[in-house]
Amino acid sequence: MVLKYFKILAKRNFFCLWVGQIVSQFGDRLTQIALVGLVSKVSMSSSHLALIMSMAIIPVFIISPISGVYIDRWSKRKTMYTSDFLRGIFILLIPIFFLKLKAFAVVYVLLFLSFSAGKFFTPAKMAFIPEITKKKDIFLANSLISITATIAAIIGFGLGGIIVEKWGVSSAFGLDAATFFISALAIFLITAKEKSNFKVSDITSIGKKVISGVKQSFVQEFRDGLKYIFNSDETKYAFKMFFFIFSYIGGLYVVFIRFIQEVLSSVTSDLGFITVSLGAGIFLGSLIYGQIANKFSVKKVINLSLLLASLYLVFFVVSLRAYPQTLYAITLAFIFGIITSPVFVGVNALIHRESDQKVLGRIFSGLEFTSHLGFLISMFICSALADFFNPFTIIVSLGIIGFFVSTIFIFTND
Repeated sequence: MVLKYFKILAKRNFFCLWVGQIVSQFGDRLTQIALVGLVSKVSMSSSHLALIMSMAIIPVFIISPISGVYIDRWSKRKTMYTSDFLRGIFILLIPIFFLKLKAFAVVYVLLFLSFSAGKFFTPAKMAFIPEITKKKDIFLANSLISITATIAAIIGFGLGGIIVEKWGVSSAFGLDAATFFISALAIFLITAKEKSNFKVSDITSIGKKVISGVKQSFVQEFRDGLKYIFNSDETKYAFKMFFFIFSYIGGLYVVFIRFIQEVLSSVTSDLGFITVSLGAGIFLGSLIYGQIANKFSVKKVINLSLLLASLYLVFFVVSLRAYPQTLYAITLAFIFGIITSPVFVGVNALIHRESDQKVLGRIFSGLEFTSHLGFLISMFICSALADFFNPFTIIVSLGIIGFFVSTIFIFTND
């Protein structure tokens, strides 16, 4: 099996795309860690962190509804390397405007532009894979892209924390920009020829379509969501659970970062290690659950997993505050990842099982819209509360709320 992967990588065009997306994925995660360090230099306010992190989420609502139309029209290769080149420029400008000119408002604009450009990269990459891969190798190619992208993301979180701690925010953003330039160069070296129908008017029309596109997307996806939510008990359950999960994560996002920084007295390095450990736990837990999933009720496993995760979250912060050691935090995060893994795997399985394959893309698109909306709202609410209550109190409260909600799910769903 491993030999087959090497055969795919031996093909120049796929290898260039593979290198580009790995480096780009690493850069995305490095950006997030660098932003934590950036905010820490200005203020430890959770609302400030939530606002700057929202620049990564808002483009989902604004750009994603229209990007597909232009990606299908343009050369995917050119779209990808242009996207990464622009992201490199925007990221490179951040430390200049922040550290030298103190123009923090411009940083928000640069972040928004960077993440908006990124919304063209991923769909262009996924649409480009069939053009440089034989039909019989499509599954292997997608598996290789997915696995290595996940590994690159985890490494990006881990090394990002160390880079920010040891060499500073400017160095992190400089390296981040370099990863996008390297990715752009790798994709530029792809020799596959494509037909493209690029028009200069496309650039100006994008802005005009953003407002109408967002409105139409929201209305259409809201209708699709309602249709499939009420299509069956399983689908209804899946949508409710997914919305709750991401609202839960959004509430934890900024306050958990603050909690780790305060307890372990570090800005980003410990956060990076903990994130890597959490990701490793989710990965291992998913592998284990995938082997035994058919032996148990999916909904019962999800409900129980969420209940245990809520209780464990309270134990996590209480015990870590009593014993503030990095290695202990890493161990706790790994176990937490294993406990929560069935939630994500199980919900996605329910959606795949109950949804019409012909409209699966629209369903997941609507789900992404809904989950990001829940994440964003919850993140801002909890970040605002963090200005009045300490992160420990908010996290414990979220754990208790999660426990009661998961209990309701257990008694109302078979």
